[in-house]
This record gives sequence, C-alpha cells and structure tokens, in this order.
Amino acid sequence: MEAVDTRGPGALVVAVHVPGPGYTAGLVRGDVVLALGRTRVDDAADLARAVSRTRPGRPVTLTVRHADGTRQYLRAAPGVTT
Repeated sequence: MEAVDTRGPGALVVAVHVPGPGYTAGLVRGDVVLALGRTRVDDAADLARAVSRTRPGRPVTLTVRHADGTRQYLRAAPGVTT
C-alpha cells in the first residue's frame, strides 16, 4: 500500500497493491490508518516506521477510519503476499 499525510492524525491510503497484505486485510483507497498495533499513527512517516518494526509474516492489527467516518480493526501480515 502507499500512504500520504492527511490533514488530521493518521496516514491516508492512496493506493493498495494487489496482491498484498493491505489488500488481503481489506484496506481500500481513502482509508486513514490511525494505528498499527499499539503504535499511534500521526502521519505517513509514523506508519512507515511502525511497519518497519514489525516482523514479516506476523499479523498486526490496523485501526482504520473509512471515508464514511466509520472505524474498523483489520488484521494484516506485513511482508506476506497472498
């Protein structure tokens, strides 16, 4: 997936790679990632740092705000393409 800074807290998803962990987890363009595991995400750099600290293949929980304002918890396994 690719993400950029947004006006508020979080990282705005601008692209989801198919296949890829974000796609498998259910991320869609326009979602805002607010947390990865227990790590708060304030911007795209925070998200990149949080992902870099994860173990490939080990599932993590993403806290996501969808474009319609609803929140959802998604599970993704960084580094694993299915």
